[in-house]
Amino acid sequence: MDFSFLSKYYMFFLMGTKNTVLLSVCSVFIGVVLGLFVSLMKLSKNKVLNIIASVYVEFLRGTPILVQLFIVYYGLPTLGIDMPPFVAGIIALSINSSAYVAEIIRAGIQAVDKGQMEAARSLGMSHNIAMRYIIIPQGVKNILPALGNEFIVLIKESSIVMMVGIADVMYNTNIVRGNTFQPFEPLIVAAFIYFVLTFTLSKFMNKIERGMTVSD
Repeated sequence: MDFSFLSKYYMFFLMGTKNTVLLSVCSVFIGVVLGLFVSLMKLSKNKVLNIIASVYVEFLRGTPILVQLFIVYYGLPTLGIDMPPFVAGIIALSINSSAYVAEIIRAGIQAVDKGQMEAARSLGMSHNIAMRYIIIPQGVKNILPALGNEFIVLIKESSIVMMVGIADVMYNTNIVRGNTFQPFEPLIVAAFIYFVLTFTLSKFMNKIERGMTVSD
């Protein structure tokens, strides 16, 4: 095991880590916002919105993320929509994540006691107001652990963007492997970086969960 290459190529790993974190943060933020809208569509009594949301979720959950990435990266330019690879990666990861987040949020909202909505409506609140101020805030506590897990999964799945030339951890790791002719050791470094990212996030989410439990 020879890790002497790190003294020369450590910046490749640092830049890759920065891009991976930025990609994941942007994707999970957009995914949560989009997933919230999709979940509300799926919970809607409007059958058209319900069907659209169901098809959206099932299609994205039923197709590989690599295919979705290629559709965004290679397909959109044929429609006259050109974008940098990094933006294409964010869009693909966000859309994919939103399908899973939508199901997480839907389950969290449905886990809130129905009496909460009835009490809100009896006080004169509209359905939308009650969802915004009563149901969704309570649902957040239910979905927080699952959302944390989704973020962790997204960090690991983001490595797929190397296929379209985005300089994330894995892309830069392969550059180091090619330059040093060491096929194994750079992968150990990459695995360690992903472990540190996911372990740190996991501990952070556990701390937030404990804080919310104490506040209850």
